[in-house]
Amino acid sequence: MRRQTLTVQTESYAFHDITREVQDAVADAGVRDGVCHLFIRHTSASLLVQENYDPSVRHDLARFMTRLVPEGDDYAHAIEGHDDMPAHIRSALTSVSETIPVADSKLLLGRWQGIYLWEHRAHGHQREVVVTVVGD
Repeated sequence: MRRQTLTVQTESYAFHDITREVQDAVADAGVRDGVCHLFIRHTSASLLVQENYDPSVRHDLARFMTRLVPEGDDYAHAIEGHDDMPAHIRSALTSVSETIPVADSKLLLGRWQGIYLWEHRAHGHQREVVVTVVGD
């Protein structure tokens, strides 16, 4: 087993492609066959495996999420601003972890799949993603 933490500086409401960094962590782990588990150590950002070919997919996801969970003054929890509670809800509706199979020291992602860190806040933050690779 090998574990490392990736640090990602995010931009507001953006998707950050971390596929290459995760693949590098898998290669560094020396595991030929196994699994790669990702966990984001935050409650207002999330991880997802999504299409990496057409950026309009991510644009449409962001628009959908904005309609589903609007920002505003209707939330009791607003310690860090108007985007605070909506970011927590968006994180709860998506995922804080992903598990991807590994074969021949490579992530077994589909041809059009990428791994994204999705920032749900109005300002960028420094985010940590724990990458754990287990196998032979």
